[in-house]
Amino acid sequence: MGSKYTKRYTEEFKRDAIALVDSSGRTVTAVARELGISSESLRGWYRRAKTSPVS
Repeated sequence: MGSKYTKRYTEEFKRDAIALVDSSGRTVTAVARELGISSESLRGWYRRAKTSPVS
């Protein structure tokens, strides 16, 4: 069973994490591990950011 508590991240944190993947040349998994977050969360944020039209 999963946890009843879901960690919420700010939009700023998500943008910074995505930018770190782009600028560092490291994998999503490596960046997620460094930040202490789920690689699946970061991968989802990254995919959404790359497929969303720029506002």
